[in-house]
Amino acid sequence: MTTGDMGTGARTGQAMVFPGMAPSKFADVGRFMAVNPFARGLAAVAGKRLGYPLLERMRQDDSDYSTAAQVGFLVNCLALARWAEQELGVRPDVCAGPSFGEKALAAYCGALEVEDAVWMTARLARLQDTFFATEFQDVVTHSFTRTPREKLDEVLDELTARGEWHEISCHIDRDFFMVSLRERNLDWLLERLRSLGGFSLYTMRPPMHASVFGALRRQAEDEVIGTLPFADPTLPVVADQDGAVLTTGEQVRSMLLDSFVRPMRWTDVVDTLVRRDVGTVCVAGPDSLFGRVACTTANFEVLAATPRLAMQPRRRGAVA
Repeated sequence: MTTGDMGTGARTGQAMVFPGMAPSKFADVGRFMAVNPFARGLAAVAGKRLGYPLLERMRQDDSDYSTAAQVGFLVNCLALARWAEQELGVRPDVCAGPSFGEKALAAYCGALEVEDAVWMTARLARLQDTFFATEFQDVVTHSFTRTPREKLDEVLDELTARGEWHEISCHIDRDFFMVSLRERNLDWLLERLRSLGGFSLYTMRPPMHASVFGALRRQAEDEVIGTLPFADPTLPVVADQDGAVLTTGEQVRSMLLDSFVRPMRWTDVVDTLVRRDVGTVCVAGPDSLFGRVACTTANFEVLAATPRLAMQPRRRGAVA
């Protein structure tokens, strides 16, 4: 794992990063989407592809992860990337998109047309809702920090000894993970983490990024992702499962599909970006995680392109 000892000054490359989806209420992003020209244009494109006004649907259904909210998050991330290019002078040499960020990444790098990325996002949202309404209803994904891997392994070994299934779904930092497990074991996990000095954050339902979701991956390929044309990306893509550098459309397609069944490893992405001489990352979108964790801030200068920043009056050429 990189530590940032080199400093960022010796590394001059830039990366555009699209964050995983965080809860984003319409009240927090609605004005940005109505006023910002990039967001307004992309929202119109999305509405035309989906057959309904996106902003109005988001206002009506203000739940955190509704289909409209997910499409809105995609639109805002793409709009903020374009805004960052224009207003912050970002010129990425490479791009990445952990977890949900893969969807915006696919459109940004040209692997998918924006209209297709919108359709894919909406269809996958509905597909996952339907799948988890009947399958794996007893599985959750829990996130926590302040738990080094060696301590986490002790806890997981105890679960294994009890014959209980579990998987690490996300490697966020050296002491920050997400684990999927049966909900009946959640209280036990919370107590064990607490006893080791760990700090629990939130529990996700439905769960994500686990090998047991192979049937969902197959459905996504047969009904959604496999039906779309993918072009070769216009700049290198760093896969969020292992930090591999992708240069073909088929590799991007595989990354999106593998997200259902393979863990997300942000630490591997960070290592690859450092090796590729990246010293600055622009995190385009509402983000409370990837641009803030220690492995990111220790290795890069972070430009946080958020709706709030984009709405502030700016002097042309000003530096964030």
